[in-house]
Amino acid sequence: MSDRAATLESRLTRAWSGRGPLACLLWPLSLLFGGLAWLRRALYRHGWKQAQRLPVPVVVVGNIFVGGTGKTPLTIWLVEALRQAGYKPGVISRGYGAATDGSRAVTSASLAQDVGDEPLLIAERSGCPVMVGRARVAAGLALLAAHPEVNVLVSDDGLQHYAMARDIEIILSDLRGNGNGWLLPAGPLREPASRKADFAVCNVGSDGALPTLPAGTVAMRLAAEMVEQLCDRSQRQPLVALASTQQALAAVAGIGNPQRFYATLRHAGLAFNTLSLPDHYDFADNPFAGLSAAMILITEKDAVKCRAIEAIKNDPRIWVVPVTARIDGALAEHIVEKLRERSTA
Repeated sequence: MSDRAATLESRLTRAWSGRGPLACLLWPLSLLFGGLAWLRRALYRHGWKQAQRLPVPVVVVGNIFVGGTGKTPLTIWLVEALRQAGYKPGVISRGYGAATDGSRAVTSASLAQDVGDEPLLIAERSGCPVMVGRARVAAGLALLAAHPEVNVLVSDDGLQHYAMARDIEIILSDLRGNGNGWLLPAGPLREPASRKADFAVCNVGSDGALPTLPAGTVAMRLAAEMVEQLCDRSQRQPLVALASTQQALAAVAGIGNPQRFYATLRHAGLAFNTLSLPDHYDFADNPFAGLSAAMILITEKDAVKCRAIEAIKNDPRIWVVPVTARIDGALAEHIVEKLRERSTA
Protein backbone atom coordinates (compact mmCIF):
# COMPACT_ATOMS: atom_id res chain seq x y z
CA MET A 1 0.00 0.00 0.00
CA SER A 2 1.34 3.43 -0.94
CA ASP A 3 1.83 6.19 1.64
CA ARG A 4 -0.98 8.15 -0.03
CA ALA A 5 -3.39 5.21 0.25
CA ALA A 6 -2.36 4.62 3.86
CA THR A 7 -2.99 8.29 4.67
CA LEU A 8 -6.43 8.15 3.05
CA GLU A 9 -7.27 4.98 5.00
CA SER A 10 -6.19 6.68 8.24
CA ARG A 11 -8.32 9.76 7.53
CA LEU A 12 -11.37 7.65 6.74
CA THR A 13 -10.93 5.57 9.88
CA ARG A 14 -10.89 8.72 12.00
CA ALA A 15 -13.88 10.15 10.12
CA TRP A 16 -15.91 6.98 10.70
CA SER A 17 -15.81 7.45 14.48
CA GLY A 18 -18.16 10.43 14.22
CA ARG A 19 -20.31 12.46 11.85
CA GLY A 20 -17.87 15.25 11.13
CA PRO A 21 -17.27 17.27 7.95
CA LEU A 22 -15.60 14.49 5.94
CA ALA A 23 -18.25 11.91 6.86
CA CYS A 24 -21.03 14.36 6.00
CA LEU A 25 -19.36 15.18 2.69
CA LEU A 26 -19.34 11.46 1.82
CA TRP A 27 -22.86 10.80 3.09
CA PRO A 28 -24.56 11.17 -0.34
CA LEU A 29 -22.26 8.46 -1.67
CA SER A 30 -23.25 6.22 1.23
CA LEU A 31 -26.88 6.57 0.11
CA LEU A 32 -25.87 5.35 -3.35
CA PHE A 33 -23.86 2.50 -1.83
CA GLY A 34 -26.79 1.54 0.40
CA GLY A 35 -29.23 1.63 -2.49
CA LEU A 36 -27.09 -0.64 -4.61
CA ALA A 37 -26.55 -3.03 -1.68
CA TRP A 38 -30.32 -3.10 -1.00
CA LEU A 39 -31.05 -3.82 -4.66
CA ARG A 40 -28.53 -6.65 -4.72
CA ARG A 41 -30.02 -8.23 -1.58
CA ALA A 42 -33.54 -7.82 -2.98
CA LEU A 43 -32.62 -9.61 -6.19
CA TYR A 44 -31.66 -12.71 -4.21
CA ARG A 45 -34.41 -12.37 -1.60
CA HIS A 46 -37.17 -12.34 -4.21
CA GLY A 47 -35.63 -15.01 -6.42
CA TRP A 48 -34.71 -12.80 -9.37
CA LYS A 49 -31.14 -14.02 -8.83
CA GLN A 50 -30.64 -17.52 -7.51
CA ALA A 51 -28.17 -18.34 -4.75
CA GLN A 52 -26.42 -21.65 -5.40
CA ARG A 53 -26.54 -24.28 -2.66
CA LEU A 54 -23.48 -26.44 -2.08
CA PRO A 55 -23.74 -30.21 -1.38
CA VAL A 56 -22.85 -29.75 2.32
CA PRO A 57 -24.01 -27.24 4.98
CA VAL A 58 -22.31 -23.82 4.90
CA VAL A 59 -21.55 -21.65 7.95
CA VAL A 60 -20.62 -18.06 7.10
CA VAL A 61 -18.43 -15.99 9.42
CA GLY A 62 -18.44 -12.31 8.55
CA ASN A 63 -18.88 -8.73 9.68
CA ILE A 64 -20.64 -5.57 8.59
CA PHE A 65 -17.90 -3.32 10.03
CA VAL A 66 -15.17 -2.99 7.45
CA GLY A 67 -11.70 -4.02 8.61
CA GLY A 68 -10.36 -6.37 11.25
CA THR A 69 -12.79 -7.58 13.88
CA GLY A 70 -11.14 -10.94 14.58
CA LYS A 71 -12.71 -13.26 12.01
CA THR A 72 -9.58 -15.41 11.67
CA PRO A 73 -9.38 -16.57 15.32
CA LEU A 74 -13.16 -17.04 15.33
CA THR A 75 -12.94 -19.21 12.20
CA ILE A 76 -10.15 -21.31 13.75
CA TRP A 77 -12.22 -21.72 16.93
CA LEU A 78 -15.27 -22.76 14.88
CA VAL A 79 -13.30 -25.37 12.92
CA GLU A 80 -12.16 -26.97 16.18
CA ALA A 81 -15.67 -26.81 17.68
CA LEU A 82 -17.10 -28.57 14.63
CA ARG A 83 -14.38 -31.22 14.81
CA GLN A 84 -15.22 -31.92 18.45
CA ALA A 85 -18.85 -32.36 17.43
CA GLY A 86 -17.86 -35.05 14.93
CA TYR A 87 -17.81 -32.97 11.74
CA LYS A 88 -15.04 -32.82 9.15
CA PRO A 89 -14.85 -29.12 8.26
CA GLY A 90 -13.20 -27.28 5.41
CA VAL A 91 -12.72 -23.53 4.97
CA ILE A 92 -13.28 -21.35 1.92
CA SER A 93 -12.13 -17.75 1.70
CA ARG A 94 -11.78 -14.89 -0.72
CA GLY A 95 -8.09 -14.64 0.13
CA TYR A 96 -7.37 -10.90 0.30
CA GLY A 97 -4.64 -10.03 -2.21
CA ALA A 98 -4.48 -13.59 -3.53
CA ALA A 99 -2.89 -13.74 -6.97
CA THR A 100 -5.40 -16.06 -8.60
CA ASP A 101 -8.55 -15.81 -10.70
CA GLY A 102 -9.69 -19.37 -10.03
CA SER A 103 -9.70 -21.57 -6.94
CA ARG A 104 -6.48 -22.50 -5.21
CA ALA A 105 -5.77 -24.90 -2.36
CA VAL A 106 -3.89 -23.50 0.63
CA THR A 107 -1.09 -25.67 2.04
CA SER A 108 1.82 -25.17 4.41
CA ALA A 109 3.97 -24.55 1.33
CA SER A 110 1.70 -21.74 0.03
CA LEU A 111 2.81 -18.12 -0.04
CA ALA A 112 0.63 -15.37 1.40
CA GLN A 113 1.03 -13.38 -1.81
CA ASP A 114 -0.61 -16.26 -3.69
CA VAL A 115 -3.41 -17.25 -1.30
CA GLY A 116 -3.76 -14.38 1.20
CA ASP A 117 -2.38 -14.08 4.71
CA GLU A 118 -5.53 -15.01 6.64
CA PRO A 119 -6.29 -18.27 4.74
CA LEU A 120 -2.66 -19.30 5.15
CA LEU A 121 -2.86 -18.68 8.90
CA ILE A 122 -6.14 -20.63 9.11
CA ALA A 123 -4.56 -23.57 7.27
CA GLU A 124 -1.50 -23.54 9.55
CA ARG A 125 -3.44 -23.29 12.79
CA SER A 126 -6.43 -25.52 12.00
CA GLY A 127 -4.85 -28.17 9.79
CA CYS A 128 -8.11 -28.47 7.84
CA PRO A 129 -8.52 -28.17 4.04
CA VAL A 130 -8.63 -24.52 2.91
CA MET A 131 -9.50 -23.23 -0.56
CA VAL A 132 -9.43 -19.62 -1.77
CA GLY A 133 -11.18 -18.01 -4.69
CA ARG A 134 -13.15 -14.90 -5.60
CA ALA A 135 -16.20 -17.06 -6.37
CA ARG A 136 -17.05 -18.79 -3.08
CA VAL A 137 -19.29 -21.41 -4.74
CA ALA A 138 -16.52 -22.45 -7.12
CA ALA A 139 -14.04 -22.55 -4.24
CA GLY A 140 -16.43 -24.70 -2.22
CA LEU A 141 -16.97 -27.14 -5.08
CA ALA A 142 -13.21 -27.34 -5.69
CA LEU A 143 -12.55 -28.06 -2.01
CA LEU A 144 -15.21 -30.78 -1.89
CA ALA A 145 -13.86 -32.37 -5.06
CA ALA A 146 -10.37 -32.50 -3.54
CA HIS A 147 -11.58 -33.54 -0.07
CA PRO A 148 -14.79 -35.61 -0.35
CA GLU A 149 -14.62 -36.39 3.38
CA VAL A 150 -15.49 -32.76 4.23
CA ASN A 151 -19.12 -32.54 5.40
CA VAL A 152 -19.41 -28.88 6.44
CA LEU A 153 -17.90 -25.71 5.00
CA VAL A 154 -16.94 -22.58 6.92
CA SER A 155 -16.88 -19.48 4.73
CA ASP A 156 -14.43 -16.93 6.08
CA ASP A 157 -15.74 -13.40 5.38
CA GLY A 158 -18.56 -14.43 3.05
CA LEU A 159 -21.46 -12.55 4.64
CA GLN A 160 -22.06 -10.30 1.62
CA HIS A 161 -21.44 -13.05 -0.94
CA TYR A 162 -25.14 -13.67 -1.63
CA ALA A 163 -24.50 -15.88 -4.65
CA MET A 164 -23.69 -18.67 -2.17
CA ALA A 165 -26.56 -20.09 -0.13
CA ARG A 166 -25.76 -20.53 3.54
CA ASP A 167 -27.26 -22.49 6.43
CA ILE A 168 -25.91 -20.41 9.32
CA GLU A 169 -24.63 -16.83 9.51
CA ILE A 170 -22.39 -15.52 12.30
CA ILE A 171 -21.81 -11.77 12.51
CA LEU A 172 -18.68 -10.68 14.36
CA SER A 173 -18.21 -7.19 15.77
CA ASP A 174 -15.85 -5.58 18.25
CA LEU A 175 -15.96 -2.79 20.81
CA ARG A 176 -15.94 -0.14 18.08
CA GLY A 177 -19.60 -1.05 17.62
CA ASN A 178 -21.04 0.47 14.45
CA GLY A 179 -18.84 3.56 14.38
CA ASN A 180 -20.93 6.52 13.24
CA GLY A 181 -23.63 4.12 12.02
CA TRP A 182 -23.35 5.13 8.36
CA LEU A 183 -22.63 2.95 5.36
CA LEU A 184 -19.47 3.14 3.26
CA PRO A 185 -17.83 5.47 2.40
CA ALA A 186 -19.30 7.92 4.97
CA GLY A 187 -19.11 5.27 7.67
CA PRO A 188 -17.55 1.86 8.33
CA LEU A 189 -20.57 -0.35 7.61
CA ARG A 190 -20.93 -2.67 4.61
CA GLU A 191 -24.59 -3.25 5.46
CA PRO A 192 -27.08 -1.53 7.79
CA ALA A 193 -26.61 -2.10 11.52
CA SER A 194 -30.09 -3.67 11.56
CA ARG A 195 -28.83 -6.57 9.44
CA LYS A 196 -29.73 -9.87 11.17
CA ALA A 197 -27.87 -13.17 11.44
CA ASP A 198 -28.29 -16.47 13.27
CA PHE A 199 -25.61 -15.64 15.84
CA ALA A 200 -23.82 -12.47 16.96
CA VAL A 201 -20.35 -12.48 18.51
CA CYS A 202 -18.42 -9.49 19.87
CA ASN A 203 -14.63 -9.49 20.12
CA VAL A 204 -14.06 -7.82 23.50
CA GLY A 205 -10.27 -8.17 23.36
CA SER A 206 -8.21 -9.69 26.12
CA ASP A 207 -8.32 -7.23 29.00
CA GLY A 208 -10.68 -5.53 31.40
CA ALA A 209 -14.11 -6.37 32.70
CA LEU A 210 -16.67 -7.81 30.31
CA PRO A 211 -18.64 -4.91 28.82
CA THR A 212 -22.40 -4.86 28.52
CA LEU A 213 -23.29 -6.39 25.17
CA PRO A 214 -26.54 -6.33 23.19
CA ALA A 215 -28.99 -9.08 24.09
CA GLY A 216 -28.11 -12.34 22.38
CA THR A 217 -24.51 -11.34 21.65
CA VAL A 218 -21.77 -13.74 22.78
CA ALA A 219 -18.41 -12.41 23.98
CA MET A 220 -15.15 -13.58 22.40
CA ARG A 221 -11.86 -12.98 24.18
CA LEU A 222 -8.44 -13.40 22.57
CA ALA A 223 -5.96 -15.17 24.82
CA ALA A 224 -2.22 -14.68 24.30
CA GLU A 225 -0.06 -16.81 26.57
CA MET A 226 3.20 -17.58 24.76
CA VAL A 227 5.59 -15.98 22.29
CA GLU A 228 7.69 -17.89 19.77
CA GLN A 229 10.74 -16.81 17.81
CA LEU A 230 10.06 -16.22 14.13
CA CYS A 231 13.23 -17.95 12.95
CA ASP A 232 12.99 -20.87 15.40
CA ARG A 233 9.52 -21.86 16.58
CA SER A 234 10.98 -24.22 19.17
CA GLN A 235 12.12 -21.14 21.08
CA ARG A 236 9.09 -20.21 23.18
CA GLN A 237 8.47 -18.39 26.43
CA PRO A 238 5.50 -17.04 28.40
CA LEU A 239 4.33 -13.63 27.23
CA VAL A 240 4.11 -12.34 30.81
CA ALA A 241 7.80 -13.14 31.30
CA LEU A 242 8.64 -10.23 29.01
CA ALA A 243 7.11 -7.80 31.52
CA SER A 244 10.26 -8.05 33.65
CA THR A 245 12.77 -7.89 30.80
CA GLN A 246 15.25 -5.04 30.71
CA GLN A 247 15.40 -5.21 26.93
CA ALA A 248 13.80 -2.56 24.74
CA LEU A 249 10.59 -3.94 23.21
CA ALA A 250 8.68 -2.93 20.08
CA ALA A 251 5.31 -4.09 18.78
CA VAL A 252 4.65 -4.02 15.03
CA ALA A 253 1.25 -4.79 13.49
CA GLY A 254 -0.07 -4.75 9.93
CA ILE A 255 -3.65 -5.69 10.80
CA GLY A 256 -7.04 -3.99 10.63
CA ASN A 257 -7.09 -2.96 14.30
CA PRO A 258 -3.52 -2.80 15.64
CA GLN A 259 -4.65 -1.14 18.87
CA ARG A 260 -6.27 -4.41 19.93
CA PHE A 261 -2.90 -6.19 19.56
CA TYR A 262 -1.18 -3.51 21.62
CA ALA A 263 -3.89 -3.77 24.31
CA THR A 264 -3.24 -7.51 24.57
CA LEU A 265 0.45 -6.87 25.20
CA ARG A 266 -0.24 -4.13 27.74
CA HIS A 267 -2.64 -6.46 29.54
CA ALA A 268 0.33 -8.82 30.01
CA GLY A 269 2.27 -5.98 31.67
CA LEU A 270 4.59 -5.13 28.77
CA ALA A 271 5.96 -1.69 27.96
CA PHE A 272 6.96 -1.10 24.32
CA ASN A 273 7.13 1.24 21.35
CA THR A 274 4.65 0.69 18.53
CA LEU A 275 4.72 0.70 14.74
CA SER A 276 1.36 0.39 12.99
CA LEU A 277 1.38 -0.70 9.35
CA PRO A 278 -1.52 -0.81 6.84
CA ASP A 279 -3.76 -3.88 7.01
CA HIS A 280 -2.42 -6.79 4.90
CA TYR A 281 0.99 -5.08 4.68
CA ASP A 282 3.23 -7.16 2.39
CA PHE A 283 6.59 -6.40 4.09
CA ALA A 284 8.27 -5.81 0.73
CA ASP A 285 9.92 -2.88 2.49
CA ASN A 286 11.46 -4.19 5.69
CA PRO A 287 9.95 -2.14 8.56
CA PHE A 288 12.15 -3.86 11.16
CA ALA A 289 15.49 -2.72 9.74
CA GLY A 290 15.27 0.72 11.31
CA LEU A 291 14.07 -0.44 14.72
CA SER A 292 16.55 -0.38 17.58
CA ALA A 293 14.49 -2.68 19.81
CA ALA A 294 16.16 -5.82 21.12
CA MET A 295 12.89 -7.73 20.78
CA ILE A 296 10.09 -7.10 18.26
CA LEU A 297 6.64 -8.60 18.77
CA ILE A 298 4.38 -9.26 15.76
CA THR A 299 1.03 -10.92 15.06
CA GLU A 300 0.56 -14.38 13.56
CA LYS A 301 -1.08 -12.84 10.51
CA ASP A 302 2.08 -10.83 9.82
CA ALA A 303 4.31 -13.78 10.66
CA VAL A 304 3.02 -15.95 7.79
CA LYS A 305 4.31 -13.29 5.38
CA CYS A 306 7.54 -12.52 7.23
CA ARG A 307 8.61 -16.19 7.19
CA ALA A 308 8.76 -16.06 3.38
CA ILE A 309 11.02 -12.98 3.16
CA GLU A 310 14.77 -13.58 3.22
CA ALA A 311 15.62 -10.20 4.73
CA ILE A 312 13.24 -10.79 7.63
CA LYS A 313 12.78 -14.49 8.39
CA ASN A 314 16.18 -14.95 10.10
CA ASP A 315 16.02 -11.85 12.27
CA PRO A 316 16.35 -13.25 15.82
CA ARG A 317 14.76 -10.13 17.33
CA ILE A 318 11.32 -10.94 15.89
CA TRP A 319 8.91 -12.91 18.06
CA VAL A 320 5.36 -13.97 17.20
CA VAL A 321 2.38 -13.65 19.57
CA PRO A 322 -0.24 -16.33 18.79
CA VAL A 323 -3.79 -15.67 20.01
CA THR A 324 -6.60 -18.12 20.66
CA ALA A 325 -10.31 -17.32 20.76
CA ARG A 326 -12.09 -18.07 24.03
CA ILE A 327 -15.87 -18.29 23.62
CA ASP A 328 -18.68 -19.64 25.77
CA GLY A 329 -19.08 -23.31 24.85
CA ALA A 330 -22.84 -22.88 24.57
CA LEU A 331 -22.32 -21.08 21.25
CA ALA A 332 -20.74 -24.20 19.74
CA GLU A 333 -23.66 -26.28 21.00
CA HIS A 334 -26.20 -23.92 19.45
CA ILE A 335 -24.35 -23.88 16.11
CA VAL A 336 -24.19 -27.69 16.00
CA GLU A 337 -27.86 -27.94 16.99
CA LYS A 338 -28.87 -25.61 14.18
CA LEU A 339 -26.69 -27.51 11.70
CA ARG A 340 -28.40 -30.75 12.64
CA GLU A 341 -31.82 -29.10 12.31
CA ARG A 342 -30.95 -27.93 8.80
CA SER A 343 -29.60 -31.35 7.77
CA THR A 344 -32.82 -33.09 8.80
CA ALA A 345 -35.22 -30.43 7.47
